[in-house]
Amino acid sequence: MVRTAQSFDIDAVRQVIAARRDLPGAMLPILHGIQEALGYVPADTVPMIAEALNVSRAEVHGVISFYHYFRQQAAGQHVVQLCRAEACQAMGGEALARHAQQALGCGFHETSADGQFTLEPVYCLGLCGCGPSLTVDGESHGRMNALKLDRLLLSKRVTS
Repeated sequence: MVRTAQSFDIDAVRQVIAARRDLPGAMLPILHGIQEALGYVPADTVPMIAEALNVSRAEVHGVISFYHYFRQQAAGQHVVQLCRAEACQAMGGEALARHAQQALGCGFHETSADGQFTLEPVYCLGLCGCGPSLTVDGESHGRMNALKLDRLLLSKRVTS
């Protein structure tokens, strides 16, 4: 099997691991640090983390895949996080989710074909009184509906 060159900053990963490997429960701080540095946790970092913490690759992969927060591929230019919690569901969140997937042409944990948007489910944004809610690039938006979402996505596409 021929391996291609790594497309991420391996020195940044090494620095994160070195700075956090001795912390209690170091795996989560390391994973958070890598995602902060790179925007995701590349598969090629799993052996590095496993070796540094003296755990199996399966253990590292299990943690990455268990927590929805961690991305295993680079995100699109904009990240849309749609609340999937009960309060937002009760206020039309399911219809908004269907519309978002249709408008973006991708499902949850996927990126639109043009690379502009990654759609992620989140389980409570703390905006329960303003549901359904979502964030785009960390900016909160409440009382969302299909029309408001379309306008928001259009504004992000125009400014990109």
